[in-house]
Amino acid sequence: MSTLHGKTLFITGASRGIGLAIALRAARDGANVVIAAKSAVPNPRLPGTIHSAAAEVQAAGGQALAVQCDIREEEQVEAAVAAAVDRFGGIDILVNNASAIWLKGIAETPMKRFDLMQQVNARGTFLVTQKCLPHLLQAANPHVLTLAPPPSLDPKWWAPHTGYTLAKMGMSFVTLGLAAELADRGIAINALWPRTIIATDALNMIPGVDTRGCRTPEIVADAAHAVLVRPASGFTGRFLIDEEVLGEAGVTDFSGYAVEPGRPLLPDLFLD
Repeated sequence: MSTLHGKTLFITGASRGIGLAIALRAARDGANVVIAAKSAVPNPRLPGTIHSAAAEVQAAGGQALAVQCDIREEEQVEAAVAAAVDRFGGIDILVNNASAIWLKGIAETPMKRFDLMQQVNARGTFLVTQKCLPHLLQAANPHVLTLAPPPSLDPKWWAPHTGYTLAKMGMSFVTLGLAAELADRGIAINALWPRTIIATDALNMIPGVDTRGCRTPEIVADAAHAVLVRPASGFTGRFLIDEEVLGEAGVTDFSGYAVEPGRPLLPDLFLD
């Protein structure tokens, strides 16, 4: 399989950034995309809503369903999954993209922010996967792809921002555990992480990051596409890196993904 035509993707946090880029790549194949995110009204600080994302998906050639959904709320996730199945008849692919970030140490991390990260990142990934699972088990080539790094216990990744690292690694460990638990059920449960920092609107809210040294979300979207068209059976429990995935697919020149070609790239967190 080399296309996602006719497949239904449920993507969390898809109103902007990497989630939207993955949605648009699938849409170009003629996929059905469920845009599940909180942003239903425009925010001057963070462009993009579920409605604008759905319009872009349709313009790119896909079918779209915009669903306002806070993945911390079980009832909202259940309703979003039900709406997806009602509209498209099932769910073939889940992309756990939604994530909260706060790159501060313990003294500068309000507990409200700490709780948000744990609830959205690890718990949200677990919850959405749980609610999509019955439908994924009925799909012909089911995938769960989570935007999370390879698990690491290296203190250098924990010391600067323990709260965020705990939340992000939580997504990784959920991937590890569910892949093992469901290894004999035919679902590909994997994680994908970028080699370099990705320029998104959310990144602009983090002081000190020069987006000129970043890549665009399209590199992650193309890597995700290469993963999601693979046969699911036996392909699970992997912690994939965008460059490596694209390299296996025959891509050797990544310069087109750079925000400013020729500028040294900023390596992403959690990778040596």
